[in-house]
Amino acid sequence: MNQWKNFSKGFFKENAIFSLLLGMCPTLGVTSSAENGLGMGLATTFVLVMANLVVSVVKDFIPDKVRIPAFILIIATFVTIVEMIMQAYVPALFESLGLFIPLIVVNCLVLGRAEAFASKNNVFSSIIDGAGMGLGFAMALTMLGSIREILGSGKIFGITLYPEDYGMLVFVLAPGAFIALGYLIALINRLKKA
Repeated sequence: MNQWKNFSKGFFKENAIFSLLLGMCPTLGVTSSAENGLGMGLATTFVLVMANLVVSVVKDFIPDKVRIPAFILIIATFVTIVEMIMQAYVPALFESLGLFIPLIVVNCLVLGRAEAFASKNNVFSSIIDGAGMGLGFAMALTMLGSIREILGSGKIFGITLYPEDYGMLVFVLAPGAFIALGYLIALINRLKKA
């Protein structure tokens, strides 16, 4: 039962974007559409789950002096796998996300979970934690991307809701990311207190 508590905390209590404010670079950079947010979120989720799995398996064999570099190497391996898979099977999304995919290696969320959780817990708990934190991150990126896409271009996942002429350009641009994220964080904090 405790593992499922770890799973759910990534969605609400310890959401990387709305509560911990981690991973802001991809959050603000790629969420111009719901599809980009979902793609980046799922890529990060895969890396989180696999890195947590491997770190929890090899934690006793890594000396303390090289612990962080070893974790980064493990994370970089899975980021490279994700990058190659995306390039082969979803090239349009790969092009859209661009430089942000390799930046998953230095995402504070991924390294933080490897250090704070996976290096101190068993394999199953680490997988559940990675999945919960990753899917919570994906949910937040998709929400932000959806809001920006609807307000900016009148679409969501390519489906037109209203003519693009009525969209607000600011939400497609970088300032729109800050505005939408600020309002989302305020709304979620308000809901947590209610």
